Amino acid sequence: MTALPEPAVLVLEDGTRHVGRAYGALGTTIGEVVFATGMSGYQETLTDPSYAGQIVLQTAPHIGNTGMNDEDTESRRIWVAGYIVRDPSRVVSNWRANASLDEILVQDGIVGISGIDTRSITRHIRSAGSMRGGVFSGDAATLEADEQLRLVREAPQMAGQNLSAQVSVETATVTDAVGEKVGNLAVLDLGVKQATIDNLAARGFEVHVLPQDVGIDDIRAIDPVAVFYSNGPGDPAASGDHVALLRSVLDDGLPFFGICFGNQLLGRALGLGTYKLPFGHRGINQPVLDKSTGRVEITAHNHGFAVDAPLEGSFDSPHGYGKVEVSHIGLNDNVVEGLRALDIPAFSVQYHPEAAAGPHDANYLFDRFRDMVIATQKDAK
Repeated sequence: MTALPEPAVLVLEDGTRHVGRAYGALGTTIGEVVFATGMSGYQETLTDPSYAGQIVLQTAPHIGNTGMNDEDTESRRIWVAGYIVRDPSRVVSNWRANASLDEILVQDGIVGISGIDTRSITRHIRSAGSMRGGVFSGDAATLEADEQLRLVREAPQMAGQNLSAQVSVETATVTDAVGEKVGNLAVLDLGVKQATIDNLAARGFEVHVLPQDVGIDDIRAIDPVAVFYSNGPGDPAASGDHVALLRSVLDDGLPFFGICFGNQLLGRALGLGTYKLPFGHRGINQPVLDKSTGRVEITAHNHGFAVDAPLEGSFDSPHGYGKVEVSHIGLNDNVVEGLRALDIPAFSVQYHPEAAAGPHDANYLFDRFRDMVIATQKDAK
């Protein structure tokens, strides 16, 4: 008879405790506990650098049945701080799989917990908001409850954290353009996903992925036709250097496209504020209105912060970049999901148009970016 996994406990900062079984590596992990609503695509979620510092709870009850493969990873490793599932699959049923999810969690040192009421925890976070938590398994599961809670409460809050250096590349990489080349594209890696790079290369960009600490002279050195800011973890209010760099990009007149964290940083560069959402948007089933077309798109999200801007009409950029408008709105809670500058070539969205696990409703945004860059090149001649 197969032995049961070792005991594990999830402890939230408000003192809530859930006892279950270890899943993945044994030990202790602490982070912000958030829930993701996708029913598929867990491999893309786990390898999304935007989840650094977060313990991810899957609302879908059965996780792991398709195992893990080498083709669907979005970056070089799993980035979540910890993992919470209800019923881990006992078998792998996919011809592409070359390992089980549990094996890869152990390999990457990800501490998780299974066998707990994930619906109850989700409902709790929906009411109380995302909060710090800890997963304790193995010897750590035997610590006194007060000691476990102390460790959780002493951990840093997500607000105020700059995590870009943890997830960014250390040296620049280049991906060749596919088909007719549009030009060199500078991608600031704040936690970029491989699907984003692939989509940009497919539109004719030679994609130069740059470390998050580069300066404007490093960007100018590659003679870019445009600049792209990627998704990534952390608080946009703690990324002043990235905002200052983006203002230099805009001052140079370079076309700009940002997604997710890049949307928040464009907002700050334009002079807008950002704020933390109660429990954020995470999942592949989020409805968004494209105001320019009136079309409702089902989109993939992963963000805990948002831009503070008026939803209707245009307004002046507080930092002098002309008129700006909110281009996309989240229909669940009227959160800003996109910005468009009307007097300079710059726009951004708060979600993932690459959406490797689907849906693909927003993939057209890469075409919109390419068209904007080509139009800017023609105007410059």
